[in-house]
Amino acid sequence: MSRIRAVALYSGGLDSTLAVLAIMRQGIEVKAVTFLNHFGCDISDKSSCSKDPFSAAEKFGFEVKLSHLSDKFIQIVKNPKFGHGKNMNPCMDCRILMLREAKEFMQMTGAEFIITGEVLGQRPMSQRRDALDIIDRESGLKGYVVRPLSAKLLKPTLPEDTGLLDRGMLYDFSGRSRKPQMALAREFDLTDYPAPAGGCLLTEPNYSFRLAELLDCDPEPSLMDLQLLRIGRHFRFSQDCKVIVGRNKTENEALLKLHDDDGIYMRVLGYGSPITLVRGQITKEHLLEAAILCARYSDARQAETADVKVTSQSGEYILNVSPAAGSDIEDRKIEKRTPAKLQLRA
Repeated sequence: MSRIRAVALYSGGLDSTLAVLAIMRQGIEVKAVTFLNHFGCDISDKSSCSKDPFSAAEKFGFEVKLSHLSDKFIQIVKNPKFGHGKNMNPCMDCRILMLREAKEFMQMTGAEFIITGEVLGQRPMSQRRDALDIIDRESGLKGYVVRPLSAKLLKPTLPEDTGLLDRGMLYDFSGRSRKPQMALAREFDLTDYPAPAGGCLLTEPNYSFRLAELLDCDPEPSLMDLQLLRIGRHFRFSQDCKVIVGRNKTENEALLKLHDDDGIYMRVLGYGSPITLVRGQITKEHLLEAAILCARYSDARQAETADVKVTSQSGEYILNVSPAAGSDIEDRKIEKRTPAKLQLRA
């Protein structure tokens, strides 16, 4: 007799891990799939995630497949059918896209149904009862998506109706409290899991503001443009020219690693200095203003002048600038400003 299989949407967080364990406890084989995009933590960089998100898979013995949503995800960020949340997060469209991709994986592996760690009422946009119904319908999986943590509060799914799953062994969690999940984790001896967090940069106001500004200037940004949104202070000098100033040693190193032939790098000589990256269609005026910014954020900010080393593909040279010059440059900073900041700048 062939073993029953299920495909799990797996983030590595507490809820998705518990959903997997709840289904495995019924003797069902689970193949988990983690969907990556440009706006989550970078699992190749352990410092960008709170913990190893896949340690539970090794401990409890289930397989995890990684799949990047790539350009498909960018398109729904730009134009989500069901709109954005409070910031740039297209939560409903995101779930629909992941379930559609998981449906293909389910068919490839001969699985019977899909499971997720969603909890009814935990998130206001995508985990309402009506939203879950829409997501299942739009993904073409109505009746095939099992949410083990809230199953007893939802309509029975096909796996429950046909006896593949014992509904009595599923749960009735709801709302934002994590206490029931934490108690269940102790029952499963699940001790190593990330602290509850959004994880998606699209829910962060300042990052979302930067992304919206980038898409307004360039509807088809490069991967590097998207990666750079995570780093430093951002300034818009023109529709086609942007400057990024590192805020600390880690960001300086990251800016130097994100190297391409078009970027121009700056640093102040003889002082502690940020790495400053200039990208796009760059004029002499832009270079001078970027050098002033670099000096202003360096330890030479109180000096009358500073020497800024400029490095490009064509060579290196020095610009001598005054850190106090160009007082309007700060107004070009790309940030979501509070009303108080706007009033001070008026």
